[in-house]
Amino acid sequence: MDDFPPAARPDAAAFCPCELVAAGGDPAFLVICDHAANALPPGYGTLGLPDTEFARHIAYDIGAAGVARALARALGAPAVLARFSRLLVDLNRGEDDPTIVMKLSDGAVVPANRDVDASRGAEEFGRRIAMFHAPYHAAVAAALDRALAAGVVPVVISVHSFTPAWRGRARPWHSGILWDRDDRLAAPLIAGLRAEPGLVVGDNEPYTGRLKNDCLYRHGTARGLPHALIEIRQDLIESEAGQIEWAERYAQLLRAIAAGPGIREIRHFGSHSGAVAPISVG
Repeated sequence: MDDFPPAARPDAAAFCPCELVAAGGDPAFLVICDHAANALPPGYGTLGLPDTEFARHIAYDIGAAGVARALARALGAPAVLARFSRLLVDLNRGEDDPTIVMKLSDGAVVPANRDVDASRGAEEFGRRIAMFHAPYHAAVAAALDRALAAGVVPVVISVHSFTPAWRGRARPWHSGILWDRDDRLAAPLIAGLRAEPGLVVGDNEPYTGRLKNDCLYRHGTARGLPHALIEIRQDLIESEAGQIEWAERYAQLLRAIAAGPGIREIRHFGSHSGAVAPISVG
């Protein structure tokens, strides 16, 4: 990382880790996008990688930002989107997760991350947590606090995307829903999507929602808020038209589901990765 002389130091806004969309929108929903961008803040260059690596999934979730913005518009809701690449620090990981600063991602060695973790390069690791990870999560928490202060239990939707193939094998799913123990949104979302002819829908595919201290563990599970993580295959949302199509599909389902019984309640289901609160689902 480069050091800036005081006169040339970039303004603090250049390091702002998140974009707030429609902050005054309807607090009934909050849309978040942890891997929205492939940019890096001033002074980090390309982390020692070729520029071409930042067009790949290792740097960000292709199409996810467009879906998140379109979904927030369709719901009239606020959204919080990351401004920097997951290669700087992964906002969907807890501080104790060894993959929070990736050293090797899908075959690409990240030179500037080689010695950045809690035991080696602890100063730079702490800086990335303090400057980029913690403020993003503080922004998400503040949006949820505003909703609760207004007497609304918000529905939290996290938007991600996945590659059409992995390690030479095609992925059959058009979309997937990731969840842990709270299925208030997940179960009806999966059922609603599967009711559409031709859609292949993953239940905790192509990844699992049972990751301790990930974003929805922190803001959904631990707080007892209804939540789900949406995964959409990238070839379906590369275009603006595809992004709008999927956002509208999810908005329609979410509006109907959120109006159902038991959704607008704080309920602690705990977690398969270790309960953070007494399990109370009865």
